[in-house]
Amino acid sequence: MSTTPNPWTRRQFLNTAAVAGSGLLTGTPLFGRAPPPPTYNKKLAAITTTYHRYSHADDIITKVIEGYSIVDKNYPPPCKVASLYIDQIGDDDIGRGLMKYWDIPIVKSIAETLTLGGNELAVDGVLLIAEQGDYPNNEKGQKLYPRRKFFEEILKVFRASNRSVPVYLDKHFSYSWDDAKWMYDQSKELGFPMMAGSSVPVARRIPNVQPKIGVEWDRVLSVGHGHFEAYGFHTLEALQVMAERRKGGETGVRAVQCLAGKDAWDAAEKGAWDRKLLDEAVSKMPGKNPKTIDENDKDALVYLIDYMDGFQAAAYMSPRHVKEFAFGGRIKGEKDPVAWYFELPKPQRDHFSYLVTHIGKMMGTGKATYPVERTLLTTGMLAALMESRADGNKRFETPHLKVAYQPVEL
Repeated sequence: MSTTPNPWTRRQFLNTAAVAGSGLLTGTPLFGRAPPPPTYNKKLAAITTTYHRYSHADDIITKVIEGYSIVDKNYPPPCKVASLYIDQIGDDDIGRGLMKYWDIPIVKSIAETLTLGGNELAVDGVLLIAEQGDYPNNEKGQKLYPRRKFFEEILKVFRASNRSVPVYLDKHFSYSWDDAKWMYDQSKELGFPMMAGSSVPVARRIPNVQPKIGVEWDRVLSVGHGHFEAYGFHTLEALQVMAERRKGGETGVRAVQCLAGKDAWDAAEKGAWDRKLLDEAVSKMPGKNPKTIDENDKDALVYLIDYMDGFQAAAYMSPRHVKEFAFGGRIKGEKDPVAWYFELPKPQRDHFSYLVTHIGKMMGTGKATYPVERTLLTTGMLAALMESRADGNKRFETPHLKVAYQPVEL
């Protein structure tokens, strides 16, 4: 895993914070003191739905402002947050206090976040964190976050200014494939780099295994837990970051199917997904429920993925047995499968530190560190799986998901 340049030692980080906090360094008051200097001299606009402790806004925006740690090694802020827009301010809000502390203005509109109160684009990048908050669900159980709406407001400023800058979009593009494809196409039309997705693909793997690009997979499977959409997305990203490394690269997805309970387990017996890979992946995970997986997960969900090139994969959603994300893969010609779990340490949440490292590099260099097409594809897979689930778990054909791309080394 690559890291941001110029790491601080823990002692240097704490000593600097202590001096700044006392006001002895510059004589500045408690509020409005400057954070440590950023690695890249870039100003970012931050846009979020809500900002409470351990929200995605806190996990990402706060780390961009204050710096972060990875396995007890401290790093300065990658960039400078110049302004913040919060769509919903709840009773548990910490955004206002943090921005006051760091002397960062909270503005009233997305346009003002990007223009800094002027008439045209005045920042070097945009953080769009539209996750969590009080938004409605549709009949399929999808949370209707206003990601496209916020994205449209960003584009208005780009077009009016005849200039665009890098954008990071947290998690999947949208609950809607049509919205997602439109957003992706806009980024290509205007020519700005974009990254999106989950923190899981860039998290530390235990054990640390990295199959080479061009690996000849036989079957692969990811394991996740929690809500079928919100956490199903993370599970699909954990799957796709490995599936895309197969020989020939990514070709897109032909069809998907959501299976539940007995149907899911029966499908394993018929060979539709690899039960041994599930057991191997689960064996790597900490904190398992003491009962067997068969006892705990009688009502498990399984997402079947058929790719355009004939490759097949699955994502297993555990309702009770595990509370982590993992991966198992069988390589052609190899006797034993490979497997690991993705470490998401709590309360440190270092997986978001890895993600912020990648975001910072894109903002600083103007080049995405991994393909946004991965998240375009997982967005489409998830939306199609929600259709399958809503339609009695029928197979759902996806000729529109012909999303081809090549992976990169992380």
